[in-house]
Amino acid sequence: QVQLVESGGGLVQGGGSLRLSCAASGSIFSIDAMGWYRQAPGKQRELVAGITSGGSTNYADSVKGRFTISRANAKNTVYLQMNSLKPEDTAAYYCNARIRAITATALTDYWGQGTQVTVSS
Repeated sequence: QVQLVESGGGLVQGGGSLRLSCAASGSIFSIDAMGWYRQAPGKQRELVAGITSGGSTNYADSVKGRFTISRANAKNTVYLQMNSLKPEDTAAYYCNARIRAITATALTDYWGQGTQVTVSS
């Protein structure tokens, strides 16, 4: 079994900062790309930021220059530092990771349970 557990969401005023964490645990052989998605009410889930196993990153245009994704491979953890938050960043944030489990021969997408980020104006 593989699990992704997120933490760090909450309520913050516009202009503030939050840091999300997502730790993968269980029978993990290897982790490839990791990323953060978000879904606001009535909208589709969208990619916020991604990071490869080698550390290459990509961001949605709406968060470039404000959000930073990073990972600690030794801890199987990915982070999302969110600065200069805006009310339009309000959403449920989900962690995603492509993981090969010990008993598997291929990568599988795993998702966290989601953490709510609410930015007040």
